[in-house]
Amino acid sequence: MKAQVTFIDFILKNWLIIAPGAGVALTSFYTKHFPVYSVQEIQVLFILFVLFIAVNGLQKSGLILKIAQSMEKGNAIPLKLVVTTFFLSMLVTNDIALIVIVPLTLSLNINRKDVLVILEALAANSGSALTPVGNPQNLFVYWFYGVDPDTFIKTIAPFSLVFLGLLIISSLLVKIRNGLQENPVQKINKKAYVYGMLLFIVLLTVFHVFPVLAGIVVILFALIFDRKALRVDYALLFSFLFFFGIADNLKIILASEISNSGHIFLFSALASQVMSNVPATLLFAKFTTNWQALLWGVNAGGFGSLFGSLANLIAYKIYVTHEGTNNTARFTARFLIMGYVALFVSIVLYFILYQTHASL
Repeated sequence: MKAQVTFIDFILKNWLIIAPGAGVALTSFYTKHFPVYSVQEIQVLFILFVLFIAVNGLQKSGLILKIAQSMEKGNAIPLKLVVTTFFLSMLVTNDIALIVIVPLTLSLNINRKDVLVILEALAANSGSALTPVGNPQNLFVYWFYGVDPDTFIKTIAPFSLVFLGLLIISSLLVKIRNGLQENPVQKINKKAYVYGMLLFIVLLTVFHVFPVLAGIVVILFALIFDRKALRVDYALLFSFLFFFGIADNLKIILASEISNSGHIFLFSALASQVMSNVPATLLFAKFTTNWQALLWGVNAGGFGSLFGSLANLIAYKIYVTHEGTNNTARFTARFLIMGYVALFVSIVLYFILYQTHASL
C-alpha cells in the first residue's frame, strides 16, 4: 500500500515531464517519425538553462528576497506585481518576465501567492502580445509577413489593453495579508552583483546584441564559483524538449488536414492548447495570408491549458516546485479555470472586433 501511495505521489509531482515524454513516444510511433529539433529550439533551451542558473544564483545570494522585503513595505502589492509583469514582458519576453517575477512573488511574506502567480502568467501572455519582440510567435509573424510596426501594434492593441484593464481590476480585488511572520533583515551576498551582470548578458543575447553562446559565461561562473546555482529545474527543461518533439510530430499529423484558412483564428487558438502557440504559428503560417487572425489566434491560444505557451509551464512549475507552496491540485484547478476564462474572453473579443481587423 505504501509503495502504491509513493508511486501515485511520484506521478502527481512529475506528470509535467511524464506526459510530454509519453506524448513524444506515441506521436513518433504514429507518424513513424522521430522529432527533428531546429537550431532555434536548441537555442531556446540553452537560453532558458542559463537564465535559470542566473536567477537561481540571484535567489541564493539573497537579492530577490531583499527586493521582496522592500516591496512588502508598500501598498497595492498585487497591482505592482501584475502591472510590472505586463510591461516587462513587452521588452524581455513573457518567459523571462516570469522567470524573474514569480520567484520574487514566492519570496514575499504574504498570502494568496497562488492567485498572484496565475495573474502574472496571464499578464505575461497578454503584455508580450503587444510588441513584435514580446514573444517568439509575434517575432515570427512580424518578420514572415513583413508587417509594419505601427500596423502590428494597432492590430493586437485591443487584445492587450482589454486584458490590462481586466488584470488591473482583478489585482485590486485580491486582498492580501503581509507580515505573516517575522523575517530577519536579508543580507546580500557579493555574488548577487555578479549574477546581476550575468543576467544582463543573457538578456542581451535574447535581443541578439550578443551571440547565444555568450551565455556560456554563466555556466562557467557557476561551475567554478557556485555549483549550487546549477541545481535548477532540469525536469522543466526536459519537458520543453519533449514538448518541442510533440509539436514537430503534430505538424506532420495536422498539415494534411488543414485546407481552409477561413477559420484560422479558431484553428490556431485551439491548436495552441495542445502544441503551444509558437509551433502553431509556424504551422498555420503555411496555410494563410491572414496574419491578423493568426496573430490574435496564437496569442489568445497562450491562455487556457498549461501547454498553451511556455510561459504557462514556467510559472506553473516554479510555483509547484517551490518549497513554501502546497496544495498543487487546487492551484492547478485555479490555473486552468482562470486560463480558460481568459481564452473565452479572447475569443469573444476577437469576434466583436473581427470586422474592424478584417478590413485592415
